[in-house]
Amino acid sequence: MMNTENNSKLQPEKSTFGLLWQDIKKHKLLYYKALGATLVVSVIIAMSIPNYYTCTVKLAPELSGGNKSAGGLASLASSFGVNLNSGGNGVDAIIPSLYPDLMNSVAFKASLFPVKVQQDGEDSTMTYYDYLLNHQRKPWWTTAKSALFSAFKSEKPTVNTQKVNPFRLTEEQYGVIEMMGSKVFCDVDILTMVITINVTDQDPLVAATMADSVQVHLQKVITDYRTQKARIDLAYNQKLFKEAKDRYEKARRRSAAYNDANQRAFLERIRSEASDLENEKQLQLTAYTQVASQLQLAEAKVQEDTPAFTLLQPATVPLVKSGPNRKQIVFILLFIVIIVTSVYVFYVEGHLKKLFYPSNESNDSNGLTMEDLCTLFLNKENRKANE
Repeated sequence: MMNTENNSKLQPEKSTFGLLWQDIKKHKLLYYKALGATLVVSVIIAMSIPNYYTCTVKLAPELSGGNKSAGGLASLASSFGVNLNSGGNGVDAIIPSLYPDLMNSVAFKASLFPVKVQQDGEDSTMTYYDYLLNHQRKPWWTTAKSALFSAFKSEKPTVNTQKVNPFRLTEEQYGVIEMMGSKVFCDVDILTMVITINVTDQDPLVAATMADSVQVHLQKVITDYRTQKARIDLAYNQKLFKEAKDRYEKARRRSAAYNDANQRAFLERIRSEASDLENEKQLQLTAYTQVASQLQLAEAKVQEDTPAFTLLQPATVPLVKSGPNRKQIVFILLFIVIIVTSVYVFYVEGHLKKLFYPSNESNDSNGLTMEDLCTLFLNKENRKANE
């Protein structure tokens, strides 16, 4: 009798996946309700997210020394902390790999505030700051959250937001700066040094306008940096040129006036003074000529240091939205609900342990206790003794 009972316990039961499938069919009504509710909620969430468009601009900067391959190798080495340009000429402190950090700076983003933008299908223009602050479509939960928090905030005195001080931004300006951080991106390919600027916005025309403006601002910042010393030298040479020109004009006028007043004079003193004035005029002319040559060299130096940018892909108004992918949002939420519901069902039916610990399935399915194992062992020993 004991052997028959133990043998019945040793009979294999259904597999783990079979039990789980039985649990799912048993609670199929729960799945219908959960998936139906999730489908409605996910559709509402997906439709509440506004469309957005992305405009991409690609350009390649001129590298120092005119050797693009060497510049790419130097930039690649700099990413590993190795400086191949130490002691060389034409070394830039702002290399292309630092352009994303430059664009993420507060000063650079604040310089984009006054850019004029126009929404697609409208005639009125506004600043980019005003557009981000007052013309952004938001999901309903974001609007409800803002309204809830604003109810608990105390009113603050009005601040003139037209004046931007990057050293001390207002709370409103800082919020716009953070909003721009999720809309304006820059990436640099270390090997090819190609700069990629991506601007994402809810309006396709605004996205294209800002992509072009960001490109222009970046080129201006790099040009100002690369030509900073040359422009300082140019300004100094322009000052020397103006002073030398004034001195020469004065000397020339004095010499001419003296000669006109003493055309028929034959005194040696008058001749000597006229000669001195002529020599002074010639000295000032020589200095003026030298400064003019230096001014031309300084102007040429500014032109030489001005970097050239090759526009590989200009800004164009995107025709197709970049997102959101509403189908993907719905599928992800449905998948999460299926997983959560299944875990709950397996837990209620007591099969959750078998799902995560399948190695214990054979022992659990046999249902043998320590007492049963001892009985089987004793019966086996008794049969051996009787034989």
